[in-house]
Amino acid sequence: MLMRSAIVVGATGLTGKELVKVLCESEEYAEITVIARRALNFKHPKLVVKIRQFDQLEEADFKFAHELYCCLGTTRKKAGSKVMFEKVDLEYPLNIASIAKKCGIPHVLVISAMGANENSRFYYNQVKGKMEYNLIALELPQLSIFRPSLLLGNREEVRPTEKISGVAMNILNPIFMGPLKKYRAIPANNLAKAMYSVAIKNTKHKVRVFESEEISMIGKIDSLVDDHEEIIDEEPIFNWEKRQDIFIEKEILEEEKIDKPLNDRQ
Repeated sequence: MLMRSAIVVGATGLTGKELVKVLCESEEYAEITVIARRALNFKHPKLVVKIRQFDQLEEADFKFAHELYCCLGTTRKKAGSKVMFEKVDLEYPLNIASIAKKCGIPHVLVISAMGANENSRFYYNQVKGKMEYNLIALELPQLSIFRPSLLLGNREEVRPTEKISGVAMNILNPIFMGPLKKYRAIPANNLAKAMYSVAIKNTKHKVRVFESEEISMIGKIDSLVDDHEEIIDEEPIFNWEKRQDIFIEKEILEEEKIDKPLNDRQ
């Protein structure tokens, strides 16, 4: 079996931490190299950690890998300014992807955001859209872009707004059905598993964008297969067709019970 190698940038963030664990636990990967600004709290025999400053990265800091996963991302508030925010969410991913191309890495997988659009009136989505546009312009051998909705999980840093939003979305998720389903928040672990699944299946697409609903579905299926569980489609809270089927089944059973001789009944 071909043993793969991967590079992960942004491994100390919410999704990055989950992704590193998924890759290390996978039988597909022999080595996972993390490029980070600080040490990880997670250790594994497959894991190699390189402490680097992202604005000083060079080709010598990278080596060939089958996939490069870019999980970098921050908020304008945490970054402190628009300039610093764009460094993390725009400049760094572009520079990293450019180095990956020079190193011959065949597949780059990057986290963007739902609603990413360079012409968006929302600054955050505008920056993410610029990142996507420029990544596509690099003509990478293969590029997978993931646009998740709000991500759920335990972050090391406290983001009060996201924490409140996460609680609200946990409550609202069950009622987001039909066209609203795409707005459901998803666990960061689902996103990590979806990225891993896309890399392993390797459909050879040149550029592909995965929207939040598809990410959620891929991540859930991957989790269920790993756990050897039965895959069951989600249902509306009130499934009247199913209720009607139950009523019909009850009527049939009652009729059969009446028709049976007394000594056959249990």
